[in-house]
Amino acid sequence: MFRFALLMMLVGSIYAAESAVDIDTAAKIYQAAAIREQVRASLVSMPPQMRELFSRDVSTPLSEQQLAAVTAAAERGFRIDVFEPPALSALAANLDSASVAKAQDFLASDLGRRMVAADVAAATLGEANIDKIMSGELTAVSTPKRDVIVEKLERATRSSESTVQVFLSMGQAVAVGTAIGSGQDPIAVGERARKSGEASRAGLQESMRVPMRRFLAYAYRSLSDSDLKHLLAFLESPAGKRYVTAYNASMGAGYDAMGKRTGEELGDSLRELAQAQLGPPIDNRTPPGIAAPEAPPETPPAAQPGRPPAAPPH
Repeated sequence: MFRFALLMMLVGSIYAAESAVDIDTAAKIYQAAAIREQVRASLVSMPPQMRELFSRDVSTPLSEQQLAAVTAAAERGFRIDVFEPPALSALAANLDSASVAKAQDFLASDLGRRMVAADVAAATLGEANIDKIMSGELTAVSTPKRDVIVEKLERATRSSESTVQVFLSMGQAVAVGTAIGSGQDPIAVGERARKSGEASRAGLQESMRVPMRRFLAYAYRSLSDSDLKHLLAFLESPAGKRYVTAYNASMGAGYDAMGKRTGEELGDSLRELAQAQLGPPIDNRTPPGIAAPEAPPETPPAAQPGRPPAAPPH
């Protein structure tokens, strides 16, 4: 009995040391890191990106009306008010009181503020410029020594892993939401999307490393080598690692919620389009003076036009 009580006390003290912070505290980190500004800047490009993803899916080609529904659903789903509640909850759940103070101190420092300003500026570059940066068409001046630091920053921030995780979880959420809205089995659809994502995860992460390093190098081009070393020192500290985990979890939860909302909106829209194309219910009553057939016709009815896809493209 004594040993059990001692064990419970030990577990309780460990839990207390690693317990999550409250939403108000998380909101201060959220504000100091300017997450809202960064996410809001990215939302403008999401509807056309979603339309492009669906238009490339040759297995279930969509009509112009259906593609317009994709765009409209993405506009209703990818909104900051959909992102923030789960993002803040995930941020709070992955921070602790020991690390949050150090994260706040860093974000309030001169280097922290300049890092956040660089993050916001990079997020607002626009899709065309970001594509040029990640493809290497638009670059920042660098040196072999600086390249090594940037490579370490990419690893410390888990930029590639986080980007791929957001992409895969968002795709799965869209698939599940679409299934719910269109009356399909969301569990089966979600499992297919999950398996497809897991099969491609490792390859996607490796393919993202060089583009993400180019993006970081360009985003932090105004920071000196010494600044980057100090930034890396924070990110590799216990408090910095906890901050990175919480930040990435926050982004993942927020984009997952927006993906699911988009999928639900899209499922509803596609179902309504399919029903509209079928037309009003046919009156099956036999007209007067005409005998009803003794057996149903051998030829089955035509397939329903405008059937929504089973899942979004991966």
